[in-house]
Amino acid sequence: MAPLIVLIVVTGLARIAGWLHATDWLDSWPHAVRIGLAAMFALTASAHFLQPRRDGLIAMVPPRLPNPAALVTLTGFLELAGAIGLLIPWAAPLAAICLAVMLVFLFPANVRAARTGSDIQTMPLPARGLVQVLFIAACVLAAF
Repeated sequence: MAPLIVLIVVTGLARIAGWLHATDWLDSWPHAVRIGLAAMFALTASAHFLQPRRDGLIAMVPPRLPNPAALVTLTGFLELAGAIGLLIPWAAPLAAICLAVMLVFLFPANVRAARTGSDIQTMPLPARGLVQVLFIAACVLAAF
């Protein structure tokens, strides 16, 4: 739930800054969403490296995939790189699309967590699916 809250609050604050003409760049929804997504992915990336969330993420990796700890580390670095990419105007569209694709590929881990009763799963699967769609839609909006 925290990533969703961060996305909404930071996007809202960025958009308000745009309305107040604090910066012309933020005077658009896609740019404000880029800021919100960057904050959200920085938050989620931190979970890939800090306990106790890291152990929960490792447990979510489907058993058919090799070296869950390395995969969690890799996805953490990809989320952090994507967050940084969202803040670089020329790189933001590509970063947003790559993050959307990553969200699609990571969703099976969320399904597994919901089915196994993982400690890291914070919402029921239907709600988590809707939130995932929202995150992907935000990435698509940020790409344009």
